[in-house]
Amino acid sequence: MEAKSLNGVMTYAPKSRKELMQYAFDNHKIMVAVNAEKILHATEDSRALINRNLGYPDGIGAVWALQKKGFKNVVKIPGCELWLDVVQQYYKTKSFYLVGGKQEIIEATVNKLKSEFEGINICNFRNGYIKTEAEEQALIADIKKHSPDVVFVAMGSPKQENLMERIQQSHQAVYQGLGGSFDVYTGYVKRAPEWWVKNNMEWTYRLLSQPSRIKRQIHLVRFFVNLHLNRY
Repeated sequence: MEAKSLNGVMTYAPKSRKELMQYAFDNHKIMVAVNAEKILHATEDSRALINRNLGYPDGIGAVWALQKKGFKNVVKIPGCELWLDVVQQYYKTKSFYLVGGKQEIIEATVNKLKSEFEGINICNFRNGYIKTEAEEQALIADIKKHSPDVVFVAMGSPKQENLMERIQQSHQAVYQGLGGSFDVYTGYVKRAPEWWVKNNMEWTYRLLSQPSRIKRQIHLVRFFVNLHLNRY
């Protein structure tokens, strides 16, 4: 699986979700979602963080940029779907550890996973409110103790990626940052309807639903202009 630099952000170009997952498991990678905003607003620190790990095209902007680099068969892989693909593919053979969200969200997530994936091995879980160094060290020790194959961390970027890197120093596994995916999975936050998702217009739906996002979306216009001018 090849990767290309998009404004200095090394982004892999998987032809399928299965290819991405297999690569992550073969190499014990931290999977990091890459979208137009992360490419447009890349900094020295954010580039280094993604480039140390496995950046994948979470948004249609990243897909279009990779296509302009010659990867015609690259696929968009939303992170809020990818983690469930991982569960579906490996729940009978791998173990999981979940971190993130409010206590009621993480509990609802675990209960729903156990209901939908009978026999899933969830080693342990905890909410995303890690307030002290002692709490973080206790989490790392617990993950090391349970030795899960997969660790999902839903805390928002780059906080979740920084935490996953620190955990990985003590325990090699496949890691994925999930942002608000637990909230979506449990129904506390509604995702765009299927038609908008399938037609790569999820960002438009979010803008129409939340007009306050207009400033954020204006920045994306810059991304597409830069893309058209081959600046990536």
